[in-house]
Amino acid sequence: MKAIIAAAGRGTRMQGLSKDKPKHLIEVAGKPFLYYVLKNLKEGGVEKFILVVGYHAEAMEKFAKNYRDEFQITLVNQFEKFGEEKYGTSVPVEVAESETKNEPFLAIYGDNLYSPKDVKRLIETDDFNYISVIRHEHPEKYGVAVTDENGFLTKIVEKPKEYVSNFINTGLYKFTPEIFNEVKKVQKSPRGEYELTDAVQKLAERRRVKVLKLEDYWMDFGKPEDIEKVEQFLKKQKNK
Repeated sequence: MKAIIAAAGRGTRMQGLSKDKPKHLIEVAGKPFLYYVLKNLKEGGVEKFILVVGYHAEAMEKFAKNYRDEFQITLVNQFEKFGEEKYGTSVPVEVAESETKNEPFLAIYGDNLYSPKDVKRLIETDDFNYISVIRHEHPEKYGVAVTDENGFLTKIVEKPKEYVSNFINTGLYKFTPEIFNEVKKVQKSPRGEYELTDAVQKLAERRRVKVLKLEDYWMDFGKPEDIEKVEQFLKKQKNK
């Protein structure tokens, strides 16, 4: 199994900490955050990593070189292929199509940490596309997944003003090659980005997307205070 990891962004919410490197490479407990992302994916069953880079790509190249004995990484430079103007969550999937060899693959955001257990469960699913969700007490702050009685995704509602569900999209996907036709059709959203959820919605309308509920954990690495949170979490995991 391969995984496309989106890691081209600037990480502006990390403020000055991402001035000279992508936020994914900010150190947590002595190693870049991205190291733990790949480590958990590998423990869950991912063998090859397609790292989509852009901002400070040279730092990502150094990371890949430093950890080449642990991870089989292929770098794809999003900015070189599409420029910096085409930006958003659908772009890393679109730009990495040739690296997937027409096989199912995982797609994640490189600033999110998932458990090996949940990654393994996702890999072992059937031949549908999958979106991973988790129960959250504040779904109004996220993209919310709505499903039918058979576990198929019907729609994703971004930051709903009225309650529709308390299961939110965690950004961990499993795709079949049919996703590529849809990401190529994605148009710029009202906020000026190319959204992966627009492509997922099109597949959902054809009943091609199922929902997997995460059983373990999901952590976002977006703000300076998350460094300490992740560090403490990793210590707890180590002592289990």
